[in-house]
Amino acid sequence: MGVLGAGLYSGDFALDLRSMVKAVLRLPFEPDRLLEILRSTEPSAANSPENEDHTTFWLIVADQFARQGVICERVRDKALDIINGGADIRTLETLGMKDTELRKRRRVLEELKARIVQPATTGKTRTVSRKPQPLLMEIGDVLVYPTCGGRNINPYFPSEKKNLHNTKSGREPWKPDGWGAMVILDCGRAFDYLAWYRPATLAETRSEKPTLDSLCGAMLWRVELHGTCSASHFRKMELEKIGVLPVDREKAKEVYPSRFGTGLSAAVQDISIANRMKAALPGAATPNPGGERRGLTPTLSGIASLLLR
Repeated sequence: MGVLGAGLYSGDFALDLRSMVKAVLRLPFEPDRLLEILRSTEPSAANSPENEDHTTFWLIVADQFARQGVICERVRDKALDIINGGADIRTLETLGMKDTELRKRRRVLEELKARIVQPATTGKTRTVSRKPQPLLMEIGDVLVYPTCGGRNINPYFPSEKKNLHNTKSGREPWKPDGWGAMVILDCGRAFDYLAWYRPATLAETRSEKPTLDSLCGAMLWRVELHGTCSASHFRKMELEKIGVLPVDREKAKEVYPSRFGTGLSAAVQDISIANRMKAALPGAATPNPGGERRGLTPTLSGIASLLLR
């Protein structure tokens, strides 16, 4: 549930789910299919009334569908049952919400009920993907990118000047002082539409721009989680492909199976690969072979162990 508040989107789960619903609504599927996709991504919350996020799941989905003019009777009826039957209020009471906040919540639910009963009718259809997102990177692609204090360019800022970061002298604009690199271990599309990538990233920055040969030596790599990458982010982060390595997908899967899986979660939540590309400064990376140390990203002593022989 996260932060307990009266607002429909006060909790962490609600905020994450809103992003997920918005991503799923880009898919060119019928409402019932969209609902099944959402239920498959959060099966416990969607299907178990005992789960503390159960009512939140259905209320958020109903709200987002209504705002986008997506008509799904199953979503509408379930949300109305929750509101009219008081299930959401009972859940919040059990979680310890105060009476003043419960009164606010009841008003929020009445407003939501009105939206569900009469969803948005703007005459416009929701914006959907006309074709699958292109795969901008393939398995084995080796890419380099500039860094500043170990951080890659934040693609959410409109320019490098507005991309501020903390230094001993205060907040300063991002300026390149090193290089990072990554190798794509896996990629694919969620629901055949939303592209995702899984990289291994160089654990420490380099002062000189890496070459393909220089990256094949004994150096520390981090085996990262999945992320997405739009053409805009690819360009803003100044990603440059310098070659291709013969990555063995099955070897990569065997090394850290818990980190392999698919990029479904990253794709539907649109978690950018930019969040996976930070590197330590030279000499500062912490080895974590086997992923044994909790809270640290698993590491490899060299990328060669994941290549076809």
